[in-house]
Amino acid sequence: MRIDAHQHFWRLERDDYGWLTPELTKLYKNFEPSDLAPLLKQHKIDGTVLVQAAPTDAETDFLLQLSEQNDSIKGVVGWVDFNNLEASKRIIKLATHPKLVGLRPMIQDIEDIDWMLRPNVATALQTMSKTGLVFDALVMPKHLKNLKQVIKQNPDLSIVINHAAKPNIKDQEFAQWHSDISTFREHQQVSCKLSGLVTEAKGDWQTKDLYPYIDTLFEVFGDQRILWGSDWPVCLLASSYEKWFNLIELYLEKKQQSTDAIFGGNAIKTYGL
Repeated sequence: MRIDAHQHFWRLERDDYGWLTPELTKLYKNFEPSDLAPLLKQHKIDGTVLVQAAPTDAETDFLLQLSEQNDSIKGVVGWVDFNNLEASKRIIKLATHPKLVGLRPMIQDIEDIDWMLRPNVATALQTMSKTGLVFDALVMPKHLKNLKQVIKQNPDLSIVINHAAKPNIKDQEFAQWHSDISTFREHQQVSCKLSGLVTEAKGDWQTKDLYPYIDTLFEVFGDQRILWGSDWPVCLLASSYEKWFNLIELYLEKKQQSTDAIFGGNAIKTYGL
């Protein structure tokens, strides 16, 4: 089974996507399951993991409703206010939904770099660990040291680093990212999404610009802890769905990596789809 481990849907009239402004012309419209369906069919993808795009309970409920209406949505990564004293109650309730597989705070947008280490957040993460939900870590390179602390505090928590921690490919800030991401090699409960790289590169990016970063991910996580995701429709800012899929498919063929694992098996295992 092929799985796209990271994609989004949204409806502008819901009006809780603070980052989604008219200036983002390619993205400033509704994206629905019917828009993605032809792309999934073209690339023989059987299902997806639908990921939150707004920091609200209402959006998570909206995504779960979509998952009930569309068999192609195999799992949902929702949102909870981790810093709320009542977060654990919400997490326990959400965990009863058969398609809620994980949660993702939008850490990249939080001003406090040490947010992950707050006591209330720590309690919420402990609840996630107990309920078997996956922590989708939307982090940047500057957050990776604190993420190591989260691992130490929650050794049984399954963590998926989103978009390879969003390295600054555009300005070729490779060395420090490489050093920091490499420290996760030993942590078997941590996986990484092979997604979102094109939007971190220059507008006229070439495949060779991405290869050092992709090579690093395989060096660190191996072929059993990497999950391919399209990051559609956000990827449209820098690439078509087809171009990103074909780039990774060709890479896997050249490197003789496990296509079945990267394009589905690892997502099924990690999220329990």
